[in-house]
Amino acid sequence: MKEECLICKAPLEYLNEDMEMECAVCHKKELSKTRCVNSHYVCNECHTKGIDSIFGVCLAETSKNPIDILNKMMNLPFCHMHGPEHHIMVGAALLTAYKNAGGDIDLEKALTEMKNRGQSVPGGACGFWGACGAGISSGMFISIISGSTPLAGEPFGLSNLMTSKSLDAIGSVGGPRCCKRDSYLSILSAIVFVKEHFGIEMEKSKIVCEFSARNNQCLGKSCPFSKANH
Repeated sequence: MKEECLICKAPLEYLNEDMEMECAVCHKKELSKTRCVNSHYVCNECHTKGIDSIFGVCLAETSKNPIDILNKMMNLPFCHMHGPEHHIMVGAALLTAYKNAGGDIDLEKALTEMKNRGQSVPGGACGFWGACGAGISSGMFISIISGSTPLAGEPFGLSNLMTSKSLDAIGSVGGPRCCKRDSYLSILSAIVFVKEHFGIEMEKSKIVCEFSARNNQCLGKSCPFSKANH
């Protein structure tokens, strides 16, 4: 058994319908489809506790490579193998690299907005919504840098198009879930998209996953980032 339930490490189970759950950490009650086989539930807020530590990483960063920035965040103590923290970190890594590559944004303000938006996408969205939170995070990134709103013209289209590009990459590899893999795929999609539509060229590097030993559902050689393929 590797990393599953944050309380007892037992496997997670996903229910067919929402049930009232009590968070084992803060004791807040809310509806969810996710718990471990021992009935432990951890809410999104508790699962992402420590997310504010990414601000220090991003604001001190000079790299134009969102992959490297994302890896630094994923290696922070608060970050788990899977979880809704990735719904924030993908966009945060992209915002930071975009700024360092010449993008005209107020990074601190943009990161705060990214956190606020990303926190609204729950864990399990990949399977239950048909839209992985990592892919949605890349669309949020485009929305922030373009100033999109529901009434916008071109920015509205670009934001949705970005999400679709990321989701296409994620869906083409298939499941089961891997927050690391889907985050990398979204980042790679965004690097190409931003160069094409915004004229900002972020850097990228070869991705070789260092997290597979922690993932019970790892695809192994079927994952494009598996060590076995490099």
